[in-house]
Amino acid sequence: MVGHNVPVREREVPGEPLGHPVRRVIVLAGPSGAGKSRLAERTGLPVLRLDDYYKDGDDPTLPHIEGGAIAGMVDWDHPGSWLPDDAVAALEALCRDGVASVPIYDIAGNGRHGEHRLELGDARFVVAEGIFAAEIVPACAERGLLAAAYCVRQHPLVTFWRRLTRDLREHRKPPLVLVRRGLALLRDQRRVVEHAVSLGARPVTPHQAYAEIGALRGAALHR
Repeated sequence: MVGHNVPVREREVPGEPLGHPVRRVIVLAGPSGAGKSRLAERTGLPVLRLDDYYKDGDDPTLPHIEGGAIAGMVDWDHPGSWLPDDAVAALEALCRDGVASVPIYDIAGNGRHGEHRLELGDARFVVAEGIFAAEIVPACAERGLLAAAYCVRQHPLVTFWRRLTRDLREHRKPPLVLVRRGLALLRDQRRVVEHAVSLGARPVTPHQAYAEIGALRGAALHR
């Protein structure tokens, strides 16, 4: 089992020159709408948006919903709709080189529409956040990239309302689809959290995660 928080230490990232400043990944996993993106912004650290690694809408390998009111639609909440290897490769490049070219994904349009250059500058950490973030925790730990992994959670009704208002505001999908998806995710929240914990993330509130990330940054500065 991967440790919940891996101490920051002088350990080389694969391919990183000796003596090079150590960079590590802080993973923010958790249910959609739990506050991961807002927390990532509050840290002031560079952020890799893992939702930008969704597959394009015409990818034949996309999973589909098999039952219920929206059967036959693409299941965007299934890990099979996402490209974890590409995300881990970008994190390896960021930790090794301090820079990576990362995609820009349009959720409403179901596809990528460009790339941008993400640079860490003098930051010792990069935050990786998204609904499938827990899936990369074991790979990051195995590669020596992981500083900490958190599963951000709030009360299920709070998460439901935050997610719905955000998705409606951003026109992510038709309103009826968003309501039905939101209700399904409300029922599934406990399983999502338990799955993230099984992969090595520690369940915390946004406030707890923010405080611990601040402590990690402080410890890194005094090494």
